[in-house]
Amino acid sequence: MDFGNFRAVLAGATLRERASRGTPRQVEYLAEFLEAERAGREASRRAALLRRCALPAPKSFDGYDWSAVLWPEGFGRTGLTSLPFLDGAHDPVLMGDVGTGRTHMASALCALACGARLEARFFTASSLVMRLRRARDEGRLDHGAAQIGRARLLVVDELGFLPLDADGARLLFQVFSDAYGRQSAVITTNLEFSRWGAVFGDGQMAAAAIDRVVHHGRLLRFRGESHRVRHALMQG
Repeated sequence: MDFGNFRAVLAGATLRERASRGTPRQVEYLAEFLEAERAGREASRRAALLRRCALPAPKSFDGYDWSAVLWPEGFGRTGLTSLPFLDGAHDPVLMGDVGTGRTHMASALCALACGARLEARFFTASSLVMRLRRARDEGRLDHGAAQIGRARLLVVDELGFLPLDADGARLLFQVFSDAYGRQSAVITTNLEFSRWGAVFGDGQMAAAAIDRVVHHGRLLRFRGESHRVRHALMQG
């Protein structure tokens, strides 16, 4: 038995021994105290995970408009929101029109993962490249990549919104390569796979990235009018 398990067994035995000597009211109070302590620690853990996740804005699926989502065969809302895809390190790709809820969905998935006490990280493609470039320039690229790799869920948002130079494309490809089969990467993009070559600036690198994503991927297509345009204060 390792020391951590020994301490847990000892603590449990001590509590049982003390509870056996207490009155029913004292035992009830002890149980309530321990439950409140456990709940407080779990809430602190979830809050810490959310802070590290670095969501641009808190999101949930409460009131989410699912009408724009076209689901792949055999994969639906429950298969997404109950997070079973994390166990297989599968990669949902949220592809389609601007303003149809892709980033909202990715953010809400991060919040669900943190609520389940799982590590999640959220980046735009450009901010992820900048983070890795800075880490490399400071001589800590391996450490930075390892931090990202610890997440069970990695979101790469807005792939294709901003062009990448050759150096940035290589760094992003390495993220996809490292994630393959080890962690789930949720990718949001407005570009069909056939246009990813323009993102990476190299057809072979784009094909290799697509090959990894598609192998464990689920393609969710988003079609429709932008929510922001539909509810804009400024109307033409």
